[in-house]
Amino acid sequence: MKDNLTLTITSLLSILFLTFHLSDEITRGMERGKLNMAIPVLILGGWVYASLVLTGRRSGYIILLLGAIIGMGVPFVHMAGAGLVSSRIANSRAAFFWVWQNFTLGVISACSFMLALRGLWRLRRAISANS
Repeated sequence: MKDNLTLTITSLLSILFLTFHLSDEITRGMERGKLNMAIPVLILGGWVYASLVLTGRRSGYIILLLGAIIGMGVPFVHMAGAGLVSSRIANSRAAFFWVWQNFTLGVISACSFMLALRGLWRLRRAISANS
């Protein structure tokens, strides 16, 4: 499988799991599901655009790299226990799904991160070889 296709797939999976995560937090009352959700919608829209349209370009790799950092950060922030992992999660229904989506988001985003770095590195080497 080609690296760019793999990066596109892992980025789209990260986006999917991040939307699961946001939806779960809204339904649990941890996030307000109001107009403030316009910001994640715009960010995720840009991330999808980079995944599908900017494949193989430097700007695409950078956007996907930033998205992967966000995706990797979500489980670390929640699992740090800084008031974000509360008894509402531990004692609620579907706590397993919440924890599973955090781990899955982190793992898939870590793979996206490595693939985006690899793509940037190859692009850099190709440019320096042409010079």
